[in-house]
Amino acid sequence: MTRIVALLFMGLVLFIAGCEKNNSAPEVEALVYEQAKPISPFLLTDQHGAPADNSQFMDHWNLVFLGYTSCPDICPMTLAKLTAIQKQLSQDYKVQVWFVAVDPKRDTTEKRKAYIDYFNPNFLAVSGPHKQLFPFVRELGLIYAINDSDQQEYAVDHSASVVLVDPTGSVRAIFKPQFKQGNVPLVDASKLTEEFKLIADYYAE
Repeated sequence: MTRIVALLFMGLVLFIAGCEKNNSAPEVEALVYEQAKPISPFLLTDQHGAPADNSQFMDHWNLVFLGYTSCPDICPMTLAKLTAIQKQLSQDYKVQVWFVAVDPKRDTTEKRKAYIDYFNPNFLAVSGPHKQLFPFVRELGLIYAINDSDQQEYAVDHSASVVLVDPTGSVRAIFKPQFKQGNVPLVDASKLTEEFKLIADYYAE
């Protein structure tokens, strides 16, 4: 009898341990918020001239990236990666990609549309005045800065990370780029895809 009780006890311990392992947070390199960060109400404009607000985040996963259409390297290279990532993930998940253009002076509606159509016309390419853009970007956990904007040609410094916004419209994670000497900082497409699946599955409602 004692042997049977001991075996049952061991089985119960193993069962509980297995449950705890399955319920443990995914081990990823991305910065994951255990409590997702809600995004305050915002109003921007997409590449069709239509309003873009919090409602466009709802009921699907969102990958959000900052940039500007005159960007020589990080933006087109990252958007190319996001095109491949979204195509792969769309087999099992609803994923919307956002390109937030943080150079509203040059990135007109028409220019944003032509730019994003090259990658995927279903992506959102949004922008707006800095007084609306900056608070929105800050809540995403990202940053941008413009110097010498009075010149004809100028660069825009911006985060190269990709933000994951969950189906409730809250920031769930940030995928950071790889920094290698002599190379442009870019996200790793394979790693982002793998970690996205782990995070999305774990926090699925």
